[in-house]
Amino acid sequence: MSYKIVIDSCGELLDEWKKDPRFESVALTLSVGGENIIDDENFDQASFLKKVADCPECPKSACPSPERYMRAFDCDADHVYAVTLSAELSGSYNSAVLGKSLLQEENPGKQIYVFNSKSASVGQSLIAMKIQECEESGYSFEKVIETVEAYIADQHTFFVLDNLETLRKNGRLGKVKALVASALKIKPVMGSTDEGAICQLDQARGMNKALVKMAQNIVDKTKDSENKILAISHCNCRERAVLLKNALEERMPVKHIVILDTAGVSSMYANDGGVIVAV
Repeated sequence: MSYKIVIDSCGELLDEWKKDPRFESVALTLSVGGENIIDDENFDQASFLKKVADCPECPKSACPSPERYMRAFDCDADHVYAVTLSAELSGSYNSAVLGKSLLQEENPGKQIYVFNSKSASVGQSLIAMKIQECEESGYSFEKVIETVEAYIADQHTFFVLDNLETLRKNGRLGKVKALVASALKIKPVMGSTDEGAICQLDQARGMNKALVKMAQNIVDKTKDSENKILAISHCNCRERAVLLKNALEERMPVKHIVILDTAGVSSMYANDGGVIVAV
């Protein structure tokens, strides 16, 4: 059976997916100082980060329309899946569900399923990898859904950012009760709740110590690590991501670790120097 995986642009694409017609990225729109930037293959991270640094206003994002999702779902594939960033953080999931309903009004038999990642960035990438693995193992549509939903329930996302202002000003830190003053150079270690909201897991003085704390949190929360693929995304700090990769490999056995650059939405929220991990 043929399949297609649609990922909103908060999720990072593997290089091989960018040339594979079975994968499609549906772009969110970023807004900086009144300028709208489409988060597609033409996104320029360096230019975007400069615009954000130069602009006194907080950047914002807008999710894709249901009609855009409907177009992505309208294809010849037998099985169509969407992976959206957490419904707790964006309207992208609801938009995709509505796009599915619109297409199924015209084509009632079309098999489409929308996964709420309850994550973001490389969390979405790992979910897409799991869908691909299930499909290429010959699973039925229903079995893919069951397996991937169980995978999502077991997944954890972690991140450490140099700057939390974009998340805070966009209301994404609602459940984080205490963020200490940046003047003290305290870096919170953040994570995802079971529902896909953001929580604070730990904190440390300085980025390097925060990364060490994050690595320990990852080790503590990851069961059967030798059978799992771990993904790291970074915003303009590959050396930091590689150091984290090496630290994790020293602390636990892992099947494989993927390192990716943040795309537009992830760059906006991670900001320059941010690192995100999903497993």
